[in-house]
Amino acid sequence: MENVLRPLIVIGGSVVLTLLIGWVTDLLLRKADARHDDTTLWGLLRRGRVPYQLVLCAALLRASYGKAQLLEDHQVGIGQTLTLVLIGATAWLMIRIAAAIVESSYARYARASRDAARVRRVRTQVTLITRVVAAIVGVVAVAAMLLTFPAMRAAGASLLASAGVLGIVAGVAAQSTLANLFAGLQIAFGDMVRIGDTVVVDGEWGTIEEITLTFLTVRTWDERRITMPVSYFTSKPFENWSRGTPQMTGIVYFQVDHSAPVDAMRTQLREILRACPAWDGRSYGLVVTDTTPNTMEVRALVTAKDADDIWTVRVTVREQMIRWLYMEHPYALPRVNTADAAPIPGEDPSPNGGGVGRAAHEPPGVTGAEGRAGRGSRSADDHG
Repeated sequence: MENVLRPLIVIGGSVVLTLLIGWVTDLLLRKADARHDDTTLWGLLRRGRVPYQLVLCAALLRASYGKAQLLEDHQVGIGQTLTLVLIGATAWLMIRIAAAIVESSYARYARASRDAARVRRVRTQVTLITRVVAAIVGVVAVAAMLLTFPAMRAAGASLLASAGVLGIVAGVAAQSTLANLFAGLQIAFGDMVRIGDTVVVDGEWGTIEEITLTFLTVRTWDERRITMPVSYFTSKPFENWSRGTPQMTGIVYFQVDHSAPVDAMRTQLREILRACPAWDGRSYGLVVTDTTPNTMEVRALVTAKDADDIWTVRVTVREQMIRWLYMEHPYALPRVNTADAAPIPGEDPSPNGGGVGRAAHEPPGVTGAEGRAGRGSRSADDHG
């Protein structure tokens, strides 16, 4: 009977005690979260209740398993397993606590700050700091697990002796990974690009959605995701439309006929912008920037508070201006001119006309009659 009750009391008591301590701790965190509305720390700490209970259970079982007198032939292996679980659960709990502290600090800063660009910068730094802490804790936890094996401790001396050679080999093999790692830290603390920034990369317009230590994700306007190594942003040029102030200036080009009413188009542009909520009212303008033999290029300049609004203003101006030209001034739209060319000053426009104008275009040294005779002879030769 004792062989049954002893393991049941030891193991069952450890589990019950773990659940009781975990429930009390969670209750205290909920009360603290309800009492302190100015911080999210206590609510975020509740995310660690699972690794917290796992640490308690593993620690209690590790300390009391010898008294259970259960599976004594495998006691060393079970103790080793409990030690590994304890180390892993402790690392998990530390990562959750660090993430809760960092996220609560960011949330408090975001509420107090009115500078959206600075908030995005802090968010990027917080994200990368959390990932760095998780990576460091994970590496330390794995190293601690390996050191619990006697064979690993014996091999430690030889590993340390060859650390120089291994370091060189690892550095060469992981050159690109290390480059991306340092590039990620440079992006986080160099304020080159932040989560939420609007960028143009390789001709693609999008928003920075995620930044890690090795790669960066850009969400394009058509909801595609472009994943790029972070080293790209430290080695190649790119456009950051959110750098500095988010205000932007947009351009809309129109190809119109040379007879287009430019002054009336300026007036219509002002009316279109006044009715467009996305226009910020800072500036506008319309000028002729170029001409071709068939058309005239007109440039409309508009402003908006950010990249999204500038797109809305541009498409609105383009659509409504073309509609207005079609309805009010259809002659101003581009067309192919099939009319007769204007006559040269001083020349008789009639087909059979003579006079000074035609004589002026005869070849040098040839009179009008001779020229006509020459043309007649060439025409006859041409026809055979």
